[in-house]
Amino acid sequence: MSPAIASEELVSTGRLRTFVRSAGRGGPPLLLLHGNVSSSIFWSETIAAMAGEAWVIAPDLRGFGQTEPAPVDATRGLRDFSDDLRALLQALEIEGPVHLVGWSLGGSIAMRYAIDRPRSVASLTLIAPGSPYGFGGTRGLDGTPVHPDYAGSGAGLTNPELCRAIASGDRGEGSPTSPRNVLRTLYFDPSFSLPPALEDALVEAMLATVIGEGNYPGDRRSSPHWPYFAPGDRGVSNAVSPKYCDLTALAAIDPQPPILWLRGGDDRLVGDRALSDCGVLGELGLIPGWPGVQVFPAQPMVSQTRAVLERYRERGGAVREVVFEGCGHGPHIERPQRWIELLRGVLRGG
Repeated sequence: MSPAIASEELVSTGRLRTFVRSAGRGGPPLLLLHGNVSSSIFWSETIAAMAGEAWVIAPDLRGFGQTEPAPVDATRGLRDFSDDLRALLQALEIEGPVHLVGWSLGGSIAMRYAIDRPRSVASLTLIAPGSPYGFGGTRGLDGTPVHPDYAGSGAGLTNPELCRAIASGDRGEGSPTSPRNVLRTLYFDPSFSLPPALEDALVEAMLATVIGEGNYPGDRRSSPHWPYFAPGDRGVSNAVSPKYCDLTALAAIDPQPPILWLRGGDDRLVGDRALSDCGVLGELGLIPGWPGVQVFPAQPMVSQTRAVLERYRERGGAVREVVFEGCGHGPHIERPQRWIELLRGVLRGG
């Protein structure tokens, strides 16, 4: 198959009009799911590299990029997104299994899709995914909730200054919570520098995030438990709260597609001591009143993921964990050549 020029289109699915970047129509379908506060343009290098080897399909998820805005029902966990993807593949007349790749939030959505429709997944690649037990507010390898109302998870985890910066279209670098500085210091390892034109494009994608109680981050509830907020029932950040998001059924799906788990060794957003976690922020004094490690420890996100994937392996599934040392939350962008080599191996079945 010869390389194809990437195309951009709005695809009407019956659920919503989904903006899709794609290339290489006719090859094995490769579905790329972006992360939170981003869009499909974060896959631009992957699309270009794989256009001659696969039918690469990179949608903007609901509430992000150029897809038609639609609210997220957090009480369904991530099923709004999973159902959107199924409708998109049907609109594209793709009936067979797809190679599914998800980064960050997209990795959690990919797990949800594989649980819902395991026969539709040829392979599953998870890049820096959230824990299968949800994001925030759990302890231990079994994901026990720290508090009964799941305090410390959901929309309250989101920095309101970042939301205001997105809503105001802040393209600068004067504030530590500007999208540009969040991109530089949290999405990627601070030692990594993007080409200026690409950085500008990624910042524009972040600014296209729909801000509000129905989308990012969602609504929040007060709690009697530290840190005194609990998840609401709307928006993407609540959809990944452990109150609604339980992806541990991945360990028992049948059939079992091969899984590649890729992460950066210096990820600040998803880790056993992530800077996005209330337990860590409290210990650092950034959230006052922390009750101590016995009451609210850091969520061991990576170890929880490994425990679920180990159960998958024990049931006969193939799992490969790859760590890119010196990388942050976006190893597919920070180390593109090595990432593409791994992805080609997945498509070859190796």
